[in-house]
Amino acid sequence: MMTMANGMRALGRRMGSSTIGVVGWLIMALLLLGVLSTFVIDLPSPVHGNLAQRLLPPSYRFFAPSAHPLGTDQLGRDMLSRLLYGSRVSLMVGFNAVLIGGMIGVTVGMISGYAGGVTDRLLMRIVDMQLSIPLILLALIVIAATGPSLGNLIIVLALTSWIRYARLVRGQVLALRQREFVLSAVAVGARPWHILRYYILPNILTPILVIATLEFSRVILLEASLSFLGLGVQPPWPSWGRMLAEGRAYIATAWWVTTLPGLAIVVTVMGANFIGDWLRDYFDPKLKSSGE
Repeated sequence: MMTMANGMRALGRRMGSSTIGVVGWLIMALLLLGVLSTFVIDLPSPVHGNLAQRLLPPSYRFFAPSAHPLGTDQLGRDMLSRLLYGSRVSLMVGFNAVLIGGMIGVTVGMISGYAGGVTDRLLMRIVDMQLSIPLILLALIVIAATGPSLGNLIIVLALTSWIRYARLVRGQVLALRQREFVLSAVAVGARPWHILRYYILPNILTPILVIATLEFSRVILLEASLSFLGLGVQPPWPSWGRMLAEGRAYIATAWWVTTLPGLAIVVTVMGANFIGDWLRDYFDPKLKSSGE
């Protein structure tokens, strides 16, 4: 029987042999390091600027007292500071939306797949109804009705992501509920919630984990889109989408104002997708057996 230590070593070896896995985890580690730096390093204010230093280009004088390594924006605010504080917003929104959406979707999918009958049909019709509404339109409607705020943004993004978990989990549960170990638990009188929690859920964690990484990248993009439209995080606090919107008028004269937050979004989404691909390859028995 493989111990936890052996499992972790096997996981490390598998990641070390995958370039995509190493790059993805490295990107996420650097992103988390940037977030932590906003708590421990005395960075320039991300909301207050100096108009006398507006639109300064990136500088290589990293250690000068008044240096701006990534330049300044149209209001003289430090771009590095705004990018790092914007990463806090993106990570907080992404993780919370994925967590809430995943909890809702997994619960609905397990109930639908295991109960079957009228319950299954009713829940799946709700899923179909939401799938018929464009996600960006649904987000616009909800935020316009409730008002733009960080909490409302997280709720909206969670509501747009739970349906993917629900459909995936329902299909997995439909396949598992006829397996011998589940039928044996039913025969000895185990309660449905006990069966779902201890017999079915552990066997569907792998696809849930993979889809969560892909949902994280989708949520990051959707949050940036809503912030670009003015329906996300409100100024003066920075977010990458808001930075893109504010800097688009200067794209021809100050490329760094829009290029840097755009690159931050691209790299973050790419890192999350790389981790998702690596997790899929690692947990896929066919790929795993062919590679070892």
